[in-house]
Parts: sequence; structure tokens; C-alpha cells
Amino acid sequence: MVDLGTPKPESLKNGFHREPRRHSDRSSRTSISLSDAGDGRFVETEPMLPEGRLSGEEADEEEESEEEGQQQATRNMPKESPLAMALQILVPFLLAGFGTVSAGVVLDIVQHWEAFKNITEIFILVPALLGLKGNLEMTLASRLSTAVNVGKMDSPIEKWNLIIGNLALKQVQATVIGFLAAVAAVVLGWIPEGKFQIGHAVLLCSSSVATAFIASLLQGILMVGVIVGSKKTGINPDNVATPIAASFGDLITLAILAWISQGLYNCLDSHPYVSSLVCGFFMCLTPLWMVISSKHPASRQLLYSGWEPVITAMFISSIGGLILDKTVSDPNLAGIVVYTPVINGIGGNLVAIQSSRISTYLHFHSTPGEVPDEAKGCYYPCRTFCGTGANHRSAQVLLLLVVPGHLIFLYTIDLMERGHTSLTPVFMVVYLAAALFQVFLLLCISDWMVHSMWKSGKDPDSFSIPYLTALGDLLGTAFLALSFHFLWVIEKGIDFQPLV
Repeated sequence: MVDLGTPKPESLKNGFHREPRRHSDRSSRTSISLSDAGDGRFVETEPMLPEGRLSGEEADEEEESEEEGQQQATRNMPKESPLAMALQILVPFLLAGFGTVSAGVVLDIVQHWEAFKNITEIFILVPALLGLKGNLEMTLASRLSTAVNVGKMDSPIEKWNLIIGNLALKQVQATVIGFLAAVAAVVLGWIPEGKFQIGHAVLLCSSSVATAFIASLLQGILMVGVIVGSKKTGINPDNVATPIAASFGDLITLAILAWISQGLYNCLDSHPYVSSLVCGFFMCLTPLWMVISSKHPASRQLLYSGWEPVITAMFISSIGGLILDKTVSDPNLAGIVVYTPVINGIGGNLVAIQSSRISTYLHFHSTPGEVPDEAKGCYYPCRTFCGTGANHRSAQVLLLLVVPGHLIFLYTIDLMERGHTSLTPVFMVVYLAAALFQVFLLLCISDWMVHSMWKSGKDPDSFSIPYLTALGDLLGTAFLALSFHFLWVIEKGIDFQPLV
């Protein structure tokens, strides 16, 4: 007897079969026990909680649900017009932009504080710590957005298991990344200068670890609220979660770093042991967060395999911090500080949206190791922007937002009288060209990287965004430094003689 009503499995190249995905009735969804975490069947490319991991009575209920709902359509990816997508992206994009403008203003103010003037290695920490929103917050937003879209957060118990496990994982990563960022800042500051002060090194470690821990906790709670609110209001979280994750992230992180660094610097001579106590306190909390995160299969997997992208991204951002440290001390490049968080933040926000959307698309339409036909073969930039697919339209919309968005933020900085640079036509053309080229490169890299990671069996939600936002920091800082240097050359009236 052949059941003609059952859809046939789809054959894959490797000889396995893929069953069509079904969206069972919500009433039949039940939670997955935390004790199931140790069965070893969880893989990175499963977005959160796989549906096939039910047992006993839960499995019987799932079978009954499938028998009753054989005529139900497969859960489809939410459809949206380019206008609806642009409107959903616009508001959080502007919020994120004004957040980066505020961070730039704060950085412009605190660069004259005693701690920043006497311990210039703090500037090396700035891109690495601000990059935590890309390494951790945006990665969390992308993972939870995918989980919402594929129906893994419909059950309240599943939802809170996911949230608690991932928040605990994020605190572990924030503490470790904060410590490693301080080590990188000490090494990168020591190599060119050739001098090392143990008191300054301990202060850098304490400031970095405390800032990373506190900022990550506050932004993680905010991010969970955004994801849950988006789900309840029917907004696609892929469009709003990652920009909102960065809207106040830069401002919060930079304010905490400045406050803690200056406070510890004031205690450096009278109470030198305070820095060591602060660092030791936050480091001692790490085992507690590790135990909590290991209770959930998704966060347990990432607890062991999710370190490569965030650590590599931190070192990439630190190179950008070294560039910032050298440009801040150059009087010919005055005014670059206030624009650095803006160009870095906007580029990271836009590419994070695109990465999250492509990842969600792959979770819906492909199996791990297999990419759509249009993504096969050698990569070329037209593949990202030319076409009528959902990902092509989103890339076009995001690229079109660059120029008007930066114009708004440039005039905002000018009205606040914080730019230290006149908004001449030459300045605006050079700045906008650098910003546009940065985002163009990031969108191309995102398209190639997400598909490559999916093809290799890695979950892009956890692996791509840290690399992309770190590259955004590096490219943004480098292009901005080149732009200011080019403007300085023009201002000095240096004539370029033709070669022939």
C-alpha cells in the first residue's frame, strides 16, 4: 500500500533525502526538555530547536498533529514588498544612525579626558568594544530572528529556554572577548612605543572586561524585548532587530568605557589594587554563565564552536582601533573621531540586516551544504544587486539608504557643532564616496560569505555577522582616514603633476 497523500521526500546529491517541512498546529507544540541537550544530535545549522527531537508522548502528539494537518501548507517565508521592507528598515536604521552620532559626540568629548590622553591604548579598545554589538548583540538578534521566522519560539517554554541559554552564552563571550581585546590593545600599543606599564595594562583589562560585561547584559535584555515585541506586532525581526541592537549599543558601550576608565584612572595612584579587584570579580562570574548556557543544546554547541568568529573579529576590529589611535594623535586629521562611530556603525548595521535576511532565506529554502542555483559558481558583484529575488531587492534598498542616511547624520553633527570640519561640497563628496564604497564591499562580501558558510555546514547566523561588522569597522576607519588625509592634501594645495 502506498500512501499517495504523503509528499515524496526530496532527493539530495549526497544520497540522503529531505522531508518537506511542515508547520504543525501551535496547540501541538510542546517544549523540549533541557535533559535532551546531551543526546549529541544538535548541529550548528539547525537554527535553534529542531522539531524532530521530541520523544515519548510528545512524539505521539506530533504524529497526530501531522496526520490531521497533511493538507496544511508548508510554512513559507514571509513575503514583503520593497516599499514595506524599506519602511520597516528605515525607522530602526535612523535610530541606529542617531545612536552612532551620539557615540561620536561622546568620543569627541572624552578624548580630552585625562585617562584617554595619558593611556592612549584606550582608543584601540574602542572599535573592539563597540564591535561587540556585531559580535554578540547582532548575532543574537540574527539567531533569534531566524528562530522566530521558522517557528521555534511559538512555545513559551521553548522561547525562554532559548533566551536564557543565549543570554548566558553571550555573557561568557563578552567577558572573554573583553579580556582578549585588552591584551591586544596592550600588545599593539607596546610594539610601536617600546614601553610597557603594568598599571596601565591592568587598568585596560579591568575597563575592557567590565565594559563588555555590563554593556552586553543591558543590550541583550533590550534585544530580547525587541525580538519578542516584533513577533507580537507581526513585524519581520530580520528588518528591525539588528539595527535596534546597534541603535544605543555604541552610546551605551562608549559611555560605560569612558566612565569606568576615568574612575579607575583616578584610583590608579591612591588605590592601585581596585583595578585588579574589578577585573577579578567579573572574570569569576564566567563559570556561572557557562553552567547556565550549557543547559540548552543550541547555546551548548556554540559554547564550544562559536569562538572562532568572535575572537577573529575582535582582532580585526583592534587593527581598526590601532588606525584610530594613530589618526587621533595626528593634528592634520582633526575631527575624524566624531565621524568614526558613524561610518563604522552604519556600515555594520546595513550588512547585518542583509546577512540575517540571507540566512533566514537559506534556512527556509535549502539544506545545510546545499546552496540555491543562483548562488553556485564563481562570485561576481552583479549576483548581489542584479535580480528580482528577495535578497537582490534588499541589497538594492540597503545600498540606496547609504547616501540619504549619511547626509542626515552629517547635518546632525554639523548642527551640534561637533564636526570640527566644514561641510563643503568636496568634503561631502569624498565622505559619501568612502561610505558608499564601504557598504558596497560589505554587501558583496556578505553575499559570498553567508553562502560559503552555509555550504560548509556552518550556521551563518552565528558565524557571518562578527566577521562582517569587524570588516565594517576596519574598512570604515581605513577609508575615513584616507579621506581625511586626501582632504588635508587638497587643503594644502599640493598639485599633482602628470607622469608624462
